[in-house]
Amino acid sequence: MESGAGGLAGLSVGGGCAAKYAAARLEELVRGLAPARADDLLVGLDPSDDAAVYRLDDERALVFTVDFFPPLVDDPALFGRIAATNALNDVFAMGGRPLVALSVAAFPEELGTEVVAAVFAGAAERVRVAGAVLAGGHTIRDREPKYGLAVVGTVHPDGVWVKSGARPGDAVFLTKPLGTGLVLAAKANLEQAARWMTTLNDRAADLLRPFSPNAVTDVTGFGLLGHARETAERSGVRIRLRAGDLPALEGALEAARAGVRTGGDPRNREFAAGHVTSDGVPEELLALAYDAQTAGGLLVTLPAEKAASLAAEFARAGVFLARIGAVEAGSGVVLEP
Repeated sequence: MESGAGGLAGLSVGGGCAAKYAAARLEELVRGLAPARADDLLVGLDPSDDAAVYRLDDERALVFTVDFFPPLVDDPALFGRIAATNALNDVFAMGGRPLVALSVAAFPEELGTEVVAAVFAGAAERVRVAGAVLAGGHTIRDREPKYGLAVVGTVHPDGVWVKSGARPGDAVFLTKPLGTGLVLAAKANLEQAARWMTTLNDRAADLLRPFSPNAVTDVTGFGLLGHARETAERSGVRIRLRAGDLPALEGALEAARAGVRTGGDPRNREFAAGHVTSDGVPEELLALAYDAQTAGGLLVTLPAEKAASLAAEFARAGVFLARIGAVEAGSGVVLEP
């Protein structure tokens, strides 16, 4: 796998979830929109979450999401797999299962058709693995390539996971290591980063479902601290994280110590830093916690008495899980050494 200015990634200004609009500006924009009023709209803009959820009846609700971004790697098939994984994971973060997907694509006309076809094929492979169907889409001309999916999934109306339900006494877990932005920027262990960015959160969600978590979100472009800030603020709690327990991709901390940062780092600090206390935390761990993730893991809170059983189930299934903190009364996020 390659990433650099000589290939597909070189056609973009900033790739992956680091290309997301700054969270602070997005909050300002959404604040001006009047949220739709409908009894069956279970999750919409007030507050927003990883996807919208609309109830069909007492047993079924639809989960809607759309996610796309510029390339962050040169390999077109890999780019398609990463972009598809990132979009599909929004449905898993809501407790749902994907049903059908549509491509959202923009490519320069001079880009070879074989390159575009490889992006589509990579995406279709991940959609199939997720148990869904890629049923079409829309492609336009654009100087900067972009690709992603609009996805519809299903969930039971009583089984919707939101990021606003964290409660004091909860344990906090993460289902993937951090550092994709740092590793890609440093051109470190790219194969390891690619493996995680193409890992669907379906197995983690299936293992989590019987435990009825209080809050779930996926960690993507706003970084761990940005998404933790959202969860804490919307839940009316304080989230306390242990910097030494944050799992890191191989090469991520080394890249941070060498001064490597992505464009998402300053935007994420602008959004979250005023709500985060991090006295005494080494800068490389702060950089890891603010690093914009692409197709990251699930950030989960659930009652602490369920923590040991959850960890045992993940270990038995061979699925990654790290316990990184706790929820308490208060506000904001504390990252302690």
